[in-house]
Formats: sequence, structure tokens, C-alpha cells
Amino acid sequence: MKRPEDSVLRPPSATAPAPAATLADIGFACLGEGCGPGQGVEADWLLGQRERLGEPGGVDNDGRAAVEGRARAALARWLRDPPPADHALHALARHERLALAETMAVALARASELEPMAARALIWLQHPVGETRPTLGLLARLCDALGEPDALAALAGGAAQAHGLIQLAPEDRPLCERSVRLALPIVLALEGREGCFAGVDLRTDALPALAPSALEAARRHAAGLARDDDGARVLVIRAALEHEARAAATRVAEALGARPAFIAGDPPPGLAPWLWLRRRLPVLCIPTAPGDHHRLPEIIGHRGPLLVATGNDGGFEAGGAVTQWRLPVPALAERIQLWRHSLGDALAPAAIEALASAHRHGAGRIVELAQAARSAAARAGEAVEGRHVGAVARSGVGAELGALAELLDEDIADDALVLAPALREALDALLVRCRLRDTLADALGRAARTRYRPGVRALFVGPSGTGKTLAASWVATRLGLPLFRVDLAAITSKYIGETEKNLSELFARAAHAEVVLLFDEADSLFGKRTDVKDANDRFANQQTNYLLQRIESHDGIVVLTSNSRARFDPAFTRRLDAILDFPAPGPDERRALWLAHLGDAHALDAAALNRIAAACDLAGGDIRNVVLAAAARTHGHDRRIGEAELLAALAAEYRKLGKPLPTGMGAHPSRTDDKETRP
Repeated sequence: MKRPEDSVLRPPSATAPAPAATLADIGFACLGEGCGPGQGVEADWLLGQRERLGEPGGVDNDGRAAVEGRARAALARWLRDPPPADHALHALARHERLALAETMAVALARASELEPMAARALIWLQHPVGETRPTLGLLARLCDALGEPDALAALAGGAAQAHGLIQLAPEDRPLCERSVRLALPIVLALEGREGCFAGVDLRTDALPALAPSALEAARRHAAGLARDDDGARVLVIRAALEHEARAAATRVAEALGARPAFIAGDPPPGLAPWLWLRRRLPVLCIPTAPGDHHRLPEIIGHRGPLLVATGNDGGFEAGGAVTQWRLPVPALAERIQLWRHSLGDALAPAAIEALASAHRHGAGRIVELAQAARSAAARAGEAVEGRHVGAVARSGVGAELGALAELLDEDIADDALVLAPALREALDALLVRCRLRDTLADALGRAARTRYRPGVRALFVGPSGTGKTLAASWVATRLGLPLFRVDLAAITSKYIGETEKNLSELFARAAHAEVVLLFDEADSLFGKRTDVKDANDRFANQQTNYLLQRIESHDGIVVLTSNSRARFDPAFTRRLDAILDFPAPGPDERRALWLAHLGDAHALDAAALNRIAAACDLAGGDIRNVVLAAAARTHGHDRRIGEAELLAALAAEYRKLGKPLPTGMGAHPSRTDDKETRP
């Protein structure tokens, strides 16, 4: 049975072996060879370091030669079998091929950061310089005693200084008086602890999941990087948004047995040794714009693979070949799996397949929408259904386009959109094209499949007020996708290249969130190219060229509206999948529009309604204005909209349009406007 006294901590016996000396212990023991009792606490501490050299009986008085001999013997043991506390330092010295002076500099600088007495001893040893970190002069003297000359040259021009492992400061002092400093992340890494440089992000918990095909591609790219011995070890990962590229980089790093370190900006000094110590793979996060060309910064001392997480635009140049990996949208079968994994058994297989077909999203976006749908269903006290997914998608959850576009989230019912039969049929065909765009070319010939892009581009042309924007909202409602109207003022810029950069960001965000983009009055952006007469014409044409190329490569749905087809560049027509003409409504359509806007809040008879629809050649937007104005006239009166209110509102609308009121559309004979508006 264990007795209570057995648990009491006892001092080690005199015959117990001393703990193995660290390299810092060896250095301080050798530096303190001239110390004696009574010279101060610093001297006493230095004398105590000799006991760690493995000599029984404490400190002797054999002089400098004996101390240096024991230090050299301890150094030989350290080089063969370092103590656990120095395993990381020993491995780093071998990896970086450090000279003894460099390794000792790292050991003493590390001790000065972590042990208060080590810092005080260095001040005492280096008096009158009074430096808390080891100077090159002190290290040169120490290495001389250990049989390693030319320490100054090794410290000033060796790998440790070149790779940023050590930093020599300040520069205005003589070389022998400069001190050796270690970056704090390296100090922590040598202790086996996590630390991080400024501008380096280690977080991966918020990154989206990836589809199985993307995970397999990550493993293939990792295998290629591991086998590549000719220096071509740069992999550029492109995605619509940076966090998706970061997720892919994380999977590549994991396949290589490492973890990612996301670097924004220039790599800090000392990054390469820290990456090796922490088994991190560098991932440069570089935002790009159209026409950008980047020379990748060099991480001095890094000999492993290099990853770049970026967008779909721009180019990169490195010392060797650069491999490109562009993340695709998962195929339909994978989207079905991702939806089923995110929603579980809440939906029937047919509903899951419908969601995967209707929403062409990546894995991260699917998880995001599924979480939002479950939350919306829980708030309503309902079981999650496909309509909840459609509702949160239409509301723009996670589809942040910033100040570049405005969300139009109102659902448009079928009976709210009054169109001629031919136009309705064309709009239905466009809707089918949007729903089938992912697999439309799969069963067709090779020529149709070649360079096929799943994007759909439609142009709605017609006079103002004919329902072009309303039709775009109706299409988005039927597809269950959010509709964003592009803010042309936020997109365009007077500075060269800024408009293209804004458009690139807009299309990238739209592709990620799978939204319908609406360009109202699109001819202001997609207008005809002109003859080049000055620099402004040249840059305007370049902007148009970029727009034509970018809208053709976009995989989402884009709707453009304009009052005239003639204002567009001829090359743009080929890039459109559908052009729908919205003519001014005829009498039958106008009557349907009046009824759709008035609803049940009117007291007009059929004859009056027919007469107004036949005589007043107004578009849907104008009819909406008249009905709202008439409703305002009846506000506060206990009656519905009558012919008098409608005729008065019609007269005001025609005055606003600068047109004469049609013959026979004067005030109602039984009422005047004054009588109706009197309290």
C-alpha cells in the first residue's frame, strides 16, 4: 500500500544524474568560466550552469581550460543526442544547415526571451554595452572557446540571417555590438507552442466544405506537388470567393501532412523557419483584378510547395512553372449528396433532387442555405421544406454583393405579370432554359458540348413601363433565386481599370451566391464601340471588350434591359441566349393590366373599363401610377375607386407625360374633381 509520505516531493539525491544540458546551458557555462562566489546573483547563476554539464560534485576550480574542455564534451553529446527541450532547435539547425555560431545564437537569444536570469546574465556579461540579448562579439568569444572560429562571418552572412531566423540590430552599431533577436513566433515554435506573425491567419474552422470531386482533385494536386523535384511547386487555386480557395488549399495542405498558413501581404522575415517548425504550408492570399499580373513574392529559405488562393482574374509569375486549379461548381449528383447531407432526412428524395437542380451552388453555399432554411422553418414552427430553402435564397441570405447591387426580394405572382401570349411563351421558354442550363448540352454532340458554359444571358427590349423589370423579378421568383439590380453608379468609375475591377468583383460574388443579375438601362455599359480618336475612346472600347468577354464567361443568369436594341454593339448580340421584345400593350393587355392593378378596390363597370383601355395608350408602369393616384384620392372616404377618380388621375398622368388627354376622357359628367375632393 502506498504510504502518505511517499507522495511528498523530495529533492533529488546527490547521486541522481543531472538533467541533460541544453545548448544554452553549455553556452552560459562556458561564458561564466571566470566567475566566482560573491560577485552577484548573475555570477552565481552562471556558476550554477556548470552543474548541468554532467560533472558530479558541483563546480571545480580547474580554470578556463577545464571549463572549456567540459563544455566541448557537453557540446559533442548535444550534437549526438540533444535533450528533449532542444529537439526542435537541433532539428531546425540540421534543416537550415546552421553553423555552430548560428545555432548557439538562436539558443542564447531564445533563453534571453524566456528566462529572466538569462537576460540579466547577458547584461552582466556584456557590460558596459548592457544588452539583454547576445551580441555578436559575445558569441564570437564563446565560439572561439568551443573551437569554432570565424563566428562573426557565419552570423553576418549565414543562412540564419538570410532566412530571417535571426535579426541583427541595431544597424548603426558596429558588427560586434549588434544583438541577435528572434521573432516571437519562432521563440514560441521552438517551445512547441502556437504563435503567429502579423498578416498570417491560421484559422480554418469557418471555411466551407468541399464536394467529393474537389477533395479528390486536392489529393491529386498534393501528390503532384510532392513528386515535383524540378522547382515547379507553385499551385494557384482559383475560386469565385477567396474563402473557397482557402478551403481547397487547406485540403491540399492536409494531403501533404501539413496545415495551411494564410498570408496576406508580403511574407514577414523568418517565416520559412517558422513554417518548417510548425509544419505549415504557405498560402498566399492575393486579391486580383482584370489585367493584374503579379510576381509572386519569394519566401526566403522555404523549399516546399507554395499555394496561392485567389479569384478568377489576373495572372501570376514565379521562378518555375505555375500550376492552375480552378474550382468548378459541383455536378448535379454531387449537389444532391451535399443537400442530403445538409438537410438529412427532412426532405423526400424527389425534393432533394429538385433543390439540387434548381440551385446550382457549391458545397459551402449549400450548407449556408440549409442552415438558414432550418432556422426559418423553426421560427415558423414548421418542418423544413423546399419552399423554406427557396425563401431564404430569394431573401439574399449570404448573397452579399455590397454596394454594387440592390436586392429586389419581392415575389411576383403569375397574375401580377400581364403579357401578350407570344411574349409569355417566350418568357416561359427562357425559364426552361435557365432550369436546364446545367445539363442542357450533356446529350448533344461534341460541337455543342465544346466550350459550353451554363450561363444564361437575356435582353429585354421595349419602351419604359412595359414590364421588363417586373418580368425579371418573375423569372427570379420562379427559379427561387435572389434578384440583384446592378447599381451602375457604383460600378462605373472615371479611373482607368476601376470599372473592370468592380465588374469582376460583382460577377465573382454573383457566381458564388448563384443570383440573377439585372442590368437596367444596360446600353450605358454595353454600348457600341467607337472609332478611336483619343485615349478616352481607347479605354472606353477596352471596357466594352472586357464586359463582352466577362458576361460570356459568367456561369450565372444575367438579364439586361434597354429601350432600344440598336444601341448595343453588334458583337454583343451573338453572346445573348434570348432577346425578348416588350411592346406597348394592346387594348386587351391594357384591360388586363387595369384589372390586375385595380383588384377588387374599384366600382367601374365593364363599359367604362373597356372605354379607358381602348382610348388610353398607356404602358403598365403608367397604369400603375394612375391607379395609385386614384387610390390616394379616395383615401379617407368610405368608397371604392370610381370612374371620376380614375379620370382625374388619368388627366394628371397625361400632363406629366406631356401628352393630351384622349378624346372622350374628360371629367365624369355627374361629378367634378372639386366635388370629389371636397371634405
